[in-house]
Amino acid sequence: MDFNGLIDFLQNRMSMSHIYQPLLIKSLVESGGASTLRQLALQFLSQDESQVQYYEDRLKKMPIPVLKRHNIIDKDGDLVSLAIKKLTLEQKAQIKMICEQKIQEYIFKRGIGIWDYRMLDSNPIPDSLYYRVLKESGGRCALCGATKKERPLQVDHIKPRSKGGKTVYENLQVLCSKCNQTKSNKDHTSFINELGSENHPECRFCGERIKNRIVDEIDTVVTILDKYPVTDGHHLIIPKRHTEDWFSMTEKEKKDADSLIQILKARLSEADKKITGFNIGVNCGESAGQTIFHAHIHLIPRRNGDIEDPTGGVRAVIPDKINYRIRG
Repeated sequence: MDFNGLIDFLQNRMSMSHIYQPLLIKSLVESGGASTLRQLALQFLSQDESQVQYYEDRLKKMPIPVLKRHNIIDKDGDLVSLAIKKLTLEQKAQIKMICEQKIQEYIFKRGIGIWDYRMLDSNPIPDSLYYRVLKESGGRCALCGATKKERPLQVDHIKPRSKGGKTVYENLQVLCSKCNQTKSNKDHTSFINELGSENHPECRFCGERIKNRIVDEIDTVVTILDKYPVTDGHHLIIPKRHTEDWFSMTEKEKKDADSLIQILKARLSEADKKITGFNIGVNCGESAGQTIFHAHIHLIPRRNGDIEDPTGGVRAVIPDKINYRIRG
């Protein structure tokens, strides 16, 4: 590659998805044509405005307030200064030496893990997976319930990557920036089941209201007998989390509900040999007949002769449309 070839590449052939390529070339030119990876990384850091803003925010929250409280520093607007206005050369050297000693002692004790919260992008979450997890969170932190209007939401690895956690759907949850930064990389707690778990006073399917009616459960869902059964053995499968309907259930909740339905189907069929079929249905929205706005799935056992003509099944939601015969 000669000079003209490089100019042609820069102006006509370079395809950019970020500023990385021209920034790397510019950095190499400024360093005389060669640099170590570390020198280049420091050059990239100097251009990363998001990092600058991040550390501005960190400084405002801590350590500036802490040191100001101890009368070590003063702050006037954006100007930060030592409370001691004049230091001799020897005093400066002693302060710097002690600070450097404290830094190295801390790094020796804790290792690179002290920067874990800034290394989250070392194994980026694919956009489609990131969107899926964020969407299914209902726009809330799984731990404290904060929304994006209160503080930024982040997709967190339940089992930290530094401990072998994988970037897969089952290992991801949404936490707000505060909860995510507070969480230790030694913590493997999943808060997904707590998402929106607060009881809604008017909801008949929340918390204590159905506690004594629970027949079985799997992780995120429970099942109870319907108070007004269509047939004997009519069950409702209900997410523990308060969520409006089937469409707002997470993939995990739907998966657990499917598993529970399979268990109930086998159990009911074994207990009652007269059962020859099942209807599985959900009502989503008032116009679809939903009366309790906490998602629930109906599992209705069917027996030969329980109605005169069962043809059409769930089509009975529109009575005039239930009777039909397949033609052709």
